[in-house]
Amino acid sequence: MASPYERPDHAAFARLDALVRKLLEELVALRGRAHRAESELSEARAKGGSIAGPELLQVRQRIVDLEKENQELRRRLSNAREHMNAVSTRLVFLEDRNEKAG
Repeated sequence: MASPYERPDHAAFARLDALVRKLLEELVALRGRAHRAESELSEARAKGGSIAGPELLQVRQRIVDLEKENQELRRRLSNAREHMNAVSTRLVFLEDRNEKAG
């Protein structure tokens, strides 16, 4: 039989779970783009050297942009982990309190 008690942090965990899933999706997409960029660079080198001129500047800027995005995603993931730990600590506290009251 299910308990009528609903954990007060259930909604927070659901939001946190959605946030972590979104961050992981973004990280997977970022890794995919990085792998494609590395493949394109390898192909360009195999075809006779390196990228020159404006294309080189575009590639370098793209790398800088991807590194910034990666750093931001890592920061957001770290914040999500901290939030998850705080919610987990709160859950343990509430469960202990509920057991003592029951």
